[in-house]
Amino acid sequence: MQARLNLILLGVDDIARSSAFYAALGWQAAPTSHAGFIKIDLGGVVLGLISRSDLAADAGQPASQPAQAAHSALVYLARQPGEVAETLAQVEQHGGTLVKPATQTAWGVAGYFRDPDGHLFEVCYEDAWVFDESGRLLV
Repeated sequence: MQARLNLILLGVDDIARSSAFYAALGWQAAPTSHAGFIKIDLGGVVLGLISRSDLAADAGQPASQPAQAAHSALVYLARQPGEVAETLAQVEQHGGTLVKPATQTAWGVAGYFRDPDGHLFEVCYEDAWVFDESGRLLV
């Protein structure tokens, strides 16, 4: 099996609200989205928004709220140090919750927020992350 990640599914309480939140951050829904499933192209990986109850039913699991523990996070890599604070401020303006403000770290600048459904995101800038001309992350 080839190692790849194509789609990240987030179970959300209100698909329209979550779609509006991400659209306000510049992450637009794909034309093939519909009211029950929003697809956001993140440049080769798709972020899918589906109702929490539909996701749980599909997986054969009980529906639950996300834990407030930091067991996983999605990461937005900023291109400049100042973009971290700017992004976190924008997130707050559109209904996200600031978890940790932009803070100088040993490797750069980072901060955290939760989206309206409680999913944890890091916004991070590090010189070590390099992107190609198309914006694809090189590892």
